[in-house]
Amino acid sequence: MPSLVTEHGLLHYEVYGRGKPLILLHGWLESWGIWEATMEYLGEYYRTYALDFWGFGESDLYEGTYTVQDFVQLVQQFMYRLGIARAPLVGHSMGGTVALTMAAFHPQSVDKVVVIGSPLVGDSLAWFLKLMGTSVGFWMVRHTPWLIKLFLRVFGPWITPDPTWPDRVIRDFSQTSVLAFFQSIASLKEVDLRPLLPRIRQPVLGIYGSQDIIVDPGQWLILKEYVLHSRIERLFSAGHFPMLETPRVFHALLYQFLVKA
Repeated sequence: MPSLVTEHGLLHYEVYGRGKPLILLHGWLESWGIWEATMEYLGEYYRTYALDFWGFGESDLYEGTYTVQDFVQLVQQFMYRLGIARAPLVGHSMGGTVALTMAAFHPQSVDKVVVIGSPLVGDSLAWFLKLMGTSVGFWMVRHTPWLIKLFLRVFGPWITPDPTWPDRVIRDFSQTSVLAFFQSIASLKEVDLRPLLPRIRQPVLGIYGSQDIIVDPGQWLILKEYVLHSRIERLFSAGHFPMLETPRVFHALLYQFLVKA
């Protein structure tokens, strides 16, 4: 189990493959595990790194806050500690929001960006995610975590048809700290990347599933409007988790953008 010892504690990550580095960033209420199949696929072409944000997965708790900007600093620290000067960033949902923010503020460190179902404006989040970023959500995760697990189990097939998802997300939820759960989604709810997006000069690929009920799939319109050179791929049969729902198509898109281009 690879990890970095930092002044904030242990930062867990997994690595697979050989070649130039590529960094994979998970979404809210996830961990590095969402990338297992993607790492196996891209590992033929890249040395892939998938990390757990502070308070998620097997990374330690963090004494500071758990905002999008905090996670940008985490990625910076991760790259510095491993001697990675520049790399493509691939981010799912919140991870894509982090990747775009880093590309805007630290362009020298980011080679390409792939975002999958990522919110560019916080209002694009589904109502139940917005609820989790309020005092009500904080009370629920602190006092009635069983209720959230029940919601994930019951509504899992509605969120994604992938049969492995309910067990996966409940496991990741059980490893997520209360503050990371609350503060990260509260931060994401307030996000508005529109002022930052015109700064981005790196190649950008946006992948959005038309059946997404977690993040409004129409976010691709904002990405295309503010990053004119971005490439957009809309997956009409996929939802919020194309890496699980349509893996062959998803991996082919990554290959074309990251390897072949």
